Amino acid sequence: MRARSLAWSAVLAASLAAPASLAQSAAAAPAAPPAACDPTGTAPAYRGKVPSPKQVLGIEFGERQVTAAESDRYLETVAAKSERVVSGTLATSAQGRPLKYAIVGRPETLTRAGLAKVRGEAALLRNPATPAKLAARIAERGVPILWVSGNVHGNEPSGTDAALRVLRDLGDRSDCAATNILNNALVVVLPTQNPDGRENNVRQNAYGFDMNRDWFARTQPETEGKLAMLNQYPPALYIDAHEMGGTSYFFPPNADPIYHETPEQAIGWINDVYGAAMIKEFTRRGIDFFNRDTYDLFYQGYGDTVPTTAFHAAGMTYEKGSASPYPERVEEQYLTQWVSLSAAAANRRRVLTEWHQMSVDAYAQGKAGQLEPNHVYNPPNQIDRPVPDRKVRHYFLRDEPAKRAEVRTIVRRLQRMGVRVDKLVTPLTVPDYKEYGRPEGRATLPAGTYHVSMAQAQKHWIQAMLNEDSYTPFPYFYDVTAWSMPLLGNVSGGSSGADLRPRALPLPTLPAEHTGKPGKAPKIGVLQLSATSTDARQSVGWLRHRLDREWKLPFTLLTPADVAAGKLAGVQVLLTPNGPAATAHTALGDAGRAALQQWTQNGGRYVGWQGGAELAARLGLTTTTLSDPTSDVPGTMFRVTVDGKSPLAKNVGPTAWSFYAYDLVMRQPDPAKVAVAYPPTTSPQWFVSGFERGSAELGGTAAVTDERVGKGRTVLFGAEPNFRAFSDGTAKLLHNAILGPNPVAKVAALAAPAPSSGQAKQAGSLIQAESPIRVSVKAGDAGKAAALLRSVGARWSERRSGDAVHYVIDNPRGLAADQHPFAGRLPSLIRKAGIAPIAVTLP
Repeated sequence: MRARSLAWSAVLAASLAAPASLAQSAAAAPAAPPAACDPTGTAPAYRGKVPSPKQVLGIEFGERQVTAAESDRYLETVAAKSERVVSGTLATSAQGRPLKYAIVGRPETLTRAGLAKVRGEAALLRNPATPAKLAARIAERGVPILWVSGNVHGNEPSGTDAALRVLRDLGDRSDCAATNILNNALVVVLPTQNPDGRENNVRQNAYGFDMNRDWFARTQPETEGKLAMLNQYPPALYIDAHEMGGTSYFFPPNADPIYHETPEQAIGWINDVYGAAMIKEFTRRGIDFFNRDTYDLFYQGYGDTVPTTAFHAAGMTYEKGSASPYPERVEEQYLTQWVSLSAAAANRRRVLTEWHQMSVDAYAQGKAGQLEPNHVYNPPNQIDRPVPDRKVRHYFLRDEPAKRAEVRTIVRRLQRMGVRVDKLVTPLTVPDYKEYGRPEGRATLPAGTYHVSMAQAQKHWIQAMLNEDSYTPFPYFYDVTAWSMPLLGNVSGGSSGADLRPRALPLPTLPAEHTGKPGKAPKIGVLQLSATSTDARQSVGWLRHRLDREWKLPFTLLTPADVAAGKLAGVQVLLTPNGPAATAHTALGDAGRAALQQWTQNGGRYVGWQGGAELAARLGLTTTTLSDPTSDVPGTMFRVTVDGKSPLAKNVGPTAWSFYAYDLVMRQPDPAKVAVAYPPTTSPQWFVSGFERGSAELGGTAAVTDERVGKGRTVLFGAEPNFRAFSDGTAKLLHNAILGPNPVAKVAALAAPAPSSGQAKQAGSLIQAESPIRVSVKAGDAGKAAALLRSVGARWSERRSGDAVHYVIDNPRGLAADQHPFAGRLPSLIRKAGIAPIAVTLP
């Protein structure tokens, strides 16, 4: 039997052809689950239409992990054999692998008209203007869309096998447990979100991206395709199956902090419906689990936060300990997926009713200009930074010609997530205009300015993406604390709480931006400092993405051994991203170090950042001095000032926003060599978005330096200018560093390329740590903190500054917190030790 496959164009056409009176055309209401049916205790009854995995793959799920190709084969087999399943491909990975999905439901729901009806009813429920009676009828008769996804991290495989088992059961079982789900839901199964990572057994995708950090920027085709599909089939439940270190299992409730713009109904589902059901099941079976610890719901780029904030779903991360035997990992992943789907089906009417109410509430909040406050969900936590009570009814983005591409990128991202964006047709005077990072004041915005009203169902998502600050409530960070799209793009804009009536027209969805090849490009080399370092792999991968896909700049990837072998010949610009500088310095050897120094002296342009900047200091290619930070800044944006005379400043403007995360502090005594600087803390230019403690040490220091080295040039960034390939504002500085001319002004003092220079010696004293864990405490808690770190077997470097003690904890393999043997436990251990930390930052 041929697989029943839905082409994407057919799916889109079906949605456009949805009947106008969707609720009236609904079939009889789905049957309520029989009270006697135990979702996990009912013996599975298979019809025999769908072959077992043993028959198709030669193994049962859990005996070993299936390959990406085997996953695809089994998914398509189920779709071919079961009238309850249709399949398709939502994206293709960088290495050419498909991202296969399956949609599961009652056969009558899976027709073109049936799927269009489900999508149409979902659109009505997400529309706050839908009449209450119509919404109630849909809630009575309709079905929620539930997503099961796995393997966003390639080396966390068990979620895929479990999702395939769920697919088989829904496609073939005839017992009440399966029938209840089929009668009360439409299920989308995406077994692997990262097939390249799965096949290469690495966390990231082929371009070095952590795919669980790419959700709002959607820079990768895997993420782009997934979000396009999510917008067609918006979830009320999104399961994201992961693995972590150890043998336990994590499922929500989550740890604090939880992002303030999170609908309370969704938190209620997560904690009281799904969390409660899994607690009951795991307790009954005696399976070890934990929750309310380690995994937060804060950064708006995760597979749980984005479905929750943007789709009003119960977005949930599930984590199974990877030290357990593989059959156990697959079994427990399957159990959480099945229990969650069963709980959603049992609460179908409540889910649909509250799903609509969240959109109604969001619209009302946006119309009133009300921002959600921060909450404590796990006492005894306390809120450090409350959300201001200032009203926000409108956001504005200025359409500056020099930054048109960046502005349009932001607008298009908003539009593709269902946000209405308008454009002013006449000037608008705003009495309380708050430009990003500036005080309120009266301003007149010109015609052509983009306008985003908060009076939309997507109010929570608008605030998450266009905020000036994330208002981090607690000093514990699983990831970064700033991600405002206008700040990342260095786009001018701001907000207003006034009750305005702008004359504006809705903007049609903007097409994708296309960057043409430059007329004349230099020969570019990219020096990867280490083949095994996670930091190097990510930073180089982010750069490769920019060069390959956006800037269309060809390059040659080089290793330290290549440099030592003379392969710098012909290279005009050498880009050196982050990585372990000490390792690279050693790997270069005498020949490589001499070659790199001579190449720069003879006219080469060296552009380095983070570890690449440190390597330049070790080689004496700069007069800039570097030092370790004494502040706690886990991933935050600072406004920086740009020297308009610098060739790096083209189309950037007088200021930009630097993304900074425990990066080196750069000091350059010669102002002529400072292209970009952190303003003095007393300056009105000083502004910080995100969490910081002690960041005043950056005031007046250099963010980017640019100096002559003989006939050549060294450009150094202290922080990553291309963070996750979404810091577009500072990426433009990097673009100018690659393609722009050399400075016109002569620089009298040349950097001395002597390995024994003061800069090289000073750089050698820097703390060397791969993706470290960081804990900062008050001096009075240092004894307890050190004892705690010894108890888990940690090795660390210690720095003191004022009343703070900073521990930089070794992470030799560059493991993420969820895969580290003790990193994830540190927050709870610190709390149990009675320590009130200044900051805890996990890798």
